[in-house]
Amino acid sequence: MILDKFRIDGQVAVVTGGTKGIGKAVAKALAEAGADIAVVSRSPHQDIEKTVLDHGRRYIHYSADLTNRHHTKAVIPAILDRMGDIDILVNNAGIIRRASPEVYLEEDWDETLEIDLTATFILSQACGRIMLKKNRGKIISVASILSFQGGLNVSAYTASKHGVAGLTKALANAWAGKGINVNALAPSFFATELTEALQKDPERSSSITMRTPAGRWGVPEDIAGAVVFLASPASDFINGVTLPVDGGWMAW
Repeated sequence: MILDKFRIDGQVAVVTGGTKGIGKAVAKALAEAGADIAVVSRSPHQDIEKTVLDHGRRYIHYSADLTNRHHTKAVIPAILDRMGDIDILVNNAGIIRRASPEVYLEEDWDETLEIDLTATFILSQACGRIMLKKNRGKIISVASILSFQGGLNVSAYTASKHGVAGLTKALANAWAGKGINVNALAPSFFATELTEALQKDPERSSSITMRTPAGRWGVPEDIAGAVVFLASPASDFINGVTLPVDGGWMAW
């Protein structure tokens, strides 16, 4: 049955930034599809834990500050020790800092690249080593439509998301023949904490809605199905793709 290929029963999924917005929706969806969940964030969230446990799956939260490289490097070994294995990694954690390029602060640049790109590489590398031993695994990173475009006043974010798209291709080239699928998703403008400034700007918010063929902002649940697909056996021959989830934004 084709629907069986979308099940991930008994697999262990790691979701970074999994207590808010897109990450929260992704963690819940993966649990519904049968996975045990390890959420990585600075603070836990009881709602996520309850949802996962209600589906009869295991759940742990691992506290980490991904701006701190020592924290980042400790994440995967600690989760592996507690969960016994890792089958799926969702690199979702990210930040955005807004300023015109001529006044953009170096510290904002450094922090954004550290979380949005460097942590993605470090965690993918660590999980890749685990997955290579068993010739299977799924790595899914959250990129952005700004992996394809320049955006406005988000220099570091745009650079990091272009980097995520490139890293996705590079890792897929290295590991596709060894049973590991590496892909990314490119959300457009989603109503989350990350975009609060734009949501509160009536002119920008309206322009985004008008520019989107679907006629609305995305919501976190819009991306959950795509993540489950890329995490499941249904996507076993998909490698190195950055898939827009954008209400038609890239088609405009």
